Amino acid sequence: MNQSRRTPLIDSSLAVLSKGYAWLPDRRRRTTAPVVRARVMGQRTVALHGPEAVRFFYDERHVERGTALPGPVLSTLFGHGAVHTMDGQEHRVRKEMFLSLLTDPEAVAGLVECVAAAWDEAVESWPGRPSVVLFDEASRVLTRGVCRWAGIPLDDAESLARDLVAMVDGFATPGPRHWRARRARSRSEAWLGRLVEDVRDGAATAPAGSALDVVARHRDADGRLLDPHTAAVELLNVIRPTVAVCWFVAYAGHALRLRPDIRERLGEDDPAYAVAFAHELRRFYPFAPFLGGRAVTDLEWRGEPIPSGALVLLDLYGQNHDPDLWDAPYTFDPQRFLERPAHRDELVPQGGGDRTTGHRCPGEDVTIALLRALGPRLARLEYDVPEQDLRIPLSRIPARIRSGFVIEAVRVPASVLSSGRATG
Repeated sequence: MNQSRRTPLIDSSLAVLSKGYAWLPDRRRRTTAPVVRARVMGQRTVALHGPEAVRFFYDERHVERGTALPGPVLSTLFGHGAVHTMDGQEHRVRKEMFLSLLTDPEAVAGLVECVAAAWDEAVESWPGRPSVVLFDEASRVLTRGVCRWAGIPLDDAESLARDLVAMVDGFATPGPRHWRARRARSRSEAWLGRLVEDVRDGAATAPAGSALDVVARHRDADGRLLDPHTAAVELLNVIRPTVAVCWFVAYAGHALRLRPDIRERLGEDDPAYAVAFAHELRRFYPFAPFLGGRAVTDLEWRGEPIPSGALVLLDLYGQNHDPDLWDAPYTFDPQRFLERPAHRDELVPQGGGDRTTGHRCPGEDVTIALLRALGPRLARLEYDVPEQDLRIPLSRIPARIRSGFVIEAVRVPASVLSSGRATG
């Protein structure tokens, strides 16, 4: 019998908090077994990685997601009653609402157009400012763009952007960040719940086919409209992940500072390279460390037993940096995705599996399309990067650049202005 199954396991919750993204990869390097066994939050835990593990994890006969999400995560990141808490037919019916909004090519193009217009409007003011924090500015741009696209009236983009960022920033940590996230979610759910009620009562108008319209009219598997609170939760699950792209926009600034050669090429009109750059941002930089589910029955993975009810973790960060899958995994190189397309269950920054039937993020196309548009726009700007703290601590979940990536003396080249607001 494997020694790890005979020896009581010390709870690893504190190690997860202290090591963050490095916890699972470090544990995996210290074992020759095909799984990592641990105890997390007092629960028996088995961690997997690799494309085959992705397919195993997303098979609903093996793992369910709904019961594995801790209450603090629901109270900050996803919301109680969200699609993430459902499995089976209920999940598929609810998720169809998201797929109709976030995977339709025309809908995605409309969202990108709104965000790109908000970016171009914001950039016009940057030359007159002493400095710009790219993370913060991108969050406001994305908030304005996604709310315009979603049909959500917006009075204060700065406050909403701050709340949407807080929900992501505080989901995986105790202390002040977590409580800010809870307060931000409560404010946003109350506001959007009232808006949904107003739309249904005729006191407010939702543009036909907008996210506000679709969510307000959606009926679940039981044929009922979503209650206003749940509708607000799901509206946030449309706009919050879009605003979270600000993490990758700031990472783009970080990457372009390190690799001026990439910046020059990204600024050219090369859509394929822009997509490759987006994929490499998502692979290289830390975003989601791992995903969790629960074994629905006694299982076996590569000869290793997984008991029913055990917490099953899928190592995303470790897989995206696995030398068996990626040449020079700690080198930022978009060229890799021009030479070999990204395979569904290899590149998993936002999860894996089939997005139609499983829990893979339906907004992945949106993330790629937004980065395809905003990456070249950033590369075409001229600016100075002052001295600042550009470290990205892997002990912090979610990780982010400490300084937010500050730029100064922004210049918008005449070629960008004359192009009718930079195309991407």
